[in-house]
Amino acid sequence: MNGSAQVNKDAKSDVVRTRLSGYDLLNNPRLNKGTAFTEQERDTFALHGLLPPDEGNLDQQLERRKKALENQQTVFGKYSFMRDLQDTNETLFYSLIAHNVEELLPVVYTPGVGEGCQRFSEIWRKPRGLFISYPNKNRIEQMLSDPRYDDVRCIVVSDGERILGLGDQGAGGMGIPIGKMALYTALAGIRPEHCLPVLLDVGTDNEDRLNDPIYVGWRNKRVRGQEYDDFVEAFVSAVKRRWPHILLQWEDFAGSNAARLLERYRDQLCTFNDDIQGTAAVTTATLLAAVNATGIPLEQQTVVFLGFGSAGIGIANLMLTAMKETGLSEEQASKRFYAVDRYGLLVEGGKGILSNQQPFVRKSADLKGWTLSGGDEISLLDVVRNAKATVLVGVSGQPGAFTEDVVREMAKHTDRPIIFPLSNPTSREEATPEDLLKWTDGKALIGTGSPFAPVTINGKSFHIAQTNNSYIFPGLALGILTSKAKRVTDGMIMAAAKRLAELSPTVKDKTANLLPPIADSRKVGLLVGEAVGKQAIADGVAGVADEKVFEESLHAYVWEPVYLPYERVKA
Repeated sequence: MNGSAQVNKDAKSDVVRTRLSGYDLLNNPRLNKGTAFTEQERDTFALHGLLPPDEGNLDQQLERRKKALENQQTVFGKYSFMRDLQDTNETLFYSLIAHNVEELLPVVYTPGVGEGCQRFSEIWRKPRGLFISYPNKNRIEQMLSDPRYDDVRCIVVSDGERILGLGDQGAGGMGIPIGKMALYTALAGIRPEHCLPVLLDVGTDNEDRLNDPIYVGWRNKRVRGQEYDDFVEAFVSAVKRRWPHILLQWEDFAGSNAARLLERYRDQLCTFNDDIQGTAAVTTATLLAAVNATGIPLEQQTVVFLGFGSAGIGIANLMLTAMKETGLSEEQASKRFYAVDRYGLLVEGGKGILSNQQPFVRKSADLKGWTLSGGDEISLLDVVRNAKATVLVGVSGQPGAFTEDVVREMAKHTDRPIIFPLSNPTSREEATPEDLLKWTDGKALIGTGSPFAPVTINGKSFHIAQTNNSYIFPGLALGILTSKAKRVTDGMIMAAAKRLAELSPTVKDKTANLLPPIADSRKVGLLVGEAVGKQAIADGVAGVADEKVFEESLHAYVWEPVYLPYERVKA
């Protein structure tokens, strides 16, 4: 609480105690209640004259802010409005999201946050989180030591190099940690003062940013190699010393760094990478829901990937584990997967194959009898035709890559094609839901990375499931924090995926939506968090004694965005 307020840190508190008053109190976004300060509080905290005389309440403020938000004509305008509100009154900000999740999630998260990162320098006004730039590499411990960060329990960190499908945004990448941590609170009830967004500013190779006269980041080409690794090591080491029990989430690092940083640090502290593990969990959950709708068992599905970087590999690994849990051996499960990357199908002897892709490389013998279209590479269409794909997953960032020919070929081999164009923002999707449904006569089961409105085909309306990581990472963090987990295990990631799949409306109605309504995200976050915490106990990494203690801790911890009465603490 910036050292200015005293509240019960582990349970719901019925009062806020603070030393601040006057302008200082109103300018603290965590404590500001605006017109909702009572007459008595205005006396106590010297607020008369600084506020309009009418004593309002949270409901009135929500109505006023909602009306002002609706006057914004663009998504970016709405995004900028919400960022200003967050920096002015956090309780009102989170309450507005909680009451309008379906409308505001695309604003404060994908796709709105994409343009927010691209235009970050235009709207930066007030400090939020920590910018740790390379020239300050020797000041990291000093920056982290400020008493305002004493209550921090979780960090989301990015280096801004691979922001969604938009590439290197440099310091503008801070929009991602800010947005992720906003959803920690809005969708899982993690206390705002426990959250710290961090941007590791190691420069940018984006010439538009470097040449922008209002760019707020470090104007330098990206630091790479050993210097980069040493900088990240200095950051992680300082974080471990400052907060030995911290949760650290890696976000939007380039594929060349994402997997190796996770592998390097996953046994040193409690950490996960949402692009790898969160994406894997929500995609696997959506697949399990789609499989339930088709009636064809998971172990009989044939999965083809387009794009096989860290996100694709993470998804494939979790899906493979799910298949093995049905009784398949490792070898049998592996044969259900085909990965197409920049040089076509990954096949032994192929060009540019990376070590972490190796488990999914096909042997030449696997392709015996295939009819190919010719050329040096085996194309996506070749794979779909010959492998008789039933599931198509896109994490390529290539708009339009799921062509009509590919999709119609897929529909020849399965009655209900499962197609997930996951790249975001919307401009990077491999196909639009409307086209996918048109090309499959309304039979495709679709999960997208960005939100899409319902689609009407032949007079029938289809709801489009957004395989949004926000179904997973807020609850994952909640379960980790309240179980006091020391590490994030693969079992915890799978537990999150399975719990979300259990919440799919297809469990009761095979014709229903694949995923729960976005409006239910806060309830989903709580249930996912419960499953994750219980799995942490089962895996022996939790810091609580048993499930009963954990459940009590979970429900006591969740923060609600409501105003509490204030009391003055004498200096």
